[in-house]
Amino acid sequence: MNNRAVRIAMVAGEASGDLLGAHLIAALKQRLPQVEFFGIGGPKMQALGFQSWYSQETLAVRGYAEVLRHFRKILSIRSALKRRLLANPPDIFIGVDAPDFNFGLEKPLKQNGIPCVHYVSPSIWAWRGQRIHRIGKVVSRILALFPFEPEIYEKQGIPVSYVGHPLADVLPLEDGRDEARELFGVPAQRPVFTLLPGSRQAEVQFMADAFVGAALKVIESLPDAEFFVPLATRETRLLFEAAMQRADARQLPVRLLFGHAHEAMAAADIVLVASGTATLEAALLKRPMVIVYKMAPVTYRIMRCMKGYLPYIGLPNILAGRFVVPEFIQDDATPENLAQALLNLYADRITCAGIAEVFREIHLQLRQNSAEKAAAAVLLHLPEHFLKPAVADTGHAAHAA
Repeated sequence: MNNRAVRIAMVAGEASGDLLGAHLIAALKQRLPQVEFFGIGGPKMQALGFQSWYSQETLAVRGYAEVLRHFRKILSIRSALKRRLLANPPDIFIGVDAPDFNFGLEKPLKQNGIPCVHYVSPSIWAWRGQRIHRIGKVVSRILALFPFEPEIYEKQGIPVSYVGHPLADVLPLEDGRDEARELFGVPAQRPVFTLLPGSRQAEVQFMADAFVGAALKVIESLPDAEFFVPLATRETRLLFEAAMQRADARQLPVRLLFGHAHEAMAAADIVLVASGTATLEAALLKRPMVIVYKMAPVTYRIMRCMKGYLPYIGLPNILAGRFVVPEFIQDDATPENLAQALLNLYADRITCAGIAEVFREIHLQLRQNSAEKAAAAVLLHLPEHFLKPAVADTGHAAHAA
């Protein structure tokens, strides 16, 4: 066995990547006798000993217009990171999501003999399908979270392993609505709507006004309704509070929460949620939802022209293969439309029960012990002398993933 520690570089660009990265780090630590992790990561990864050389928040920007505003700083960080990794090469590089940043880093690393595993398939099935030709040149393997993704890569001859989603392993199969309401002290019959305008500042800037406006219209029809708004940071909270002030919504019965998104979703009758990982979380918690996608107009115009493989935006609909829950995109995401969709779902318990059953099936499909499968796939690209003797062959299971 090699006495040197395995050196693993990772870049996770936002909160969802931090969660995935943390689960993977924990699984790899179980399989490698000595290992060091470094690069860019968030608090969950750092809590497991990850050395983050730059702030993860710097990379958490969304859309073409938003990236352009931060382009010089992001490019500077990537250039510095590339120089540092090439000067002292890691044994493997793992890019966790953030494809626009990580692909530009993975290409030179792979060209210099460093294996590059990309964790989370880019959304080529939604748009920018042409990226698949670039992906094959810059990565050694894709770790796919969703069961429909491997076929897309296999057709292009790109190594891929289906690993499932760690949230499906962590979140319970059972509906936890009653327990969550007890936690918040909310009566069982009170209408509760949880609003999730996004974890990034750019998302909240584009979503907050429509979300507040929708809540004001819902309260007109359901005067006893209550609204939970979990927010990830102080900055996003300030942005949402500013939207409430603009709408003169100071009397709106809103609970602004720091974190506790899972509990807030579980307690809700219906969730209003920005498209992204939070839609999957809501689905795994079996909550009916209305999905919203808003961005800078120029970004949206560009993305509309991109070729994709599927007609849906929201992950729950993509995984179900049909429109299970409503989606409102860009100009259609008005307060009136969102409020009507929320009220329609609230009034239709039969439809909501059907949605919950579809989400349970999705949950079972994604529950794959994903951190272990992802770790096994990563180990395929490390020499066996780095591994603990008892698990030296476990990585071969990823061939069947």
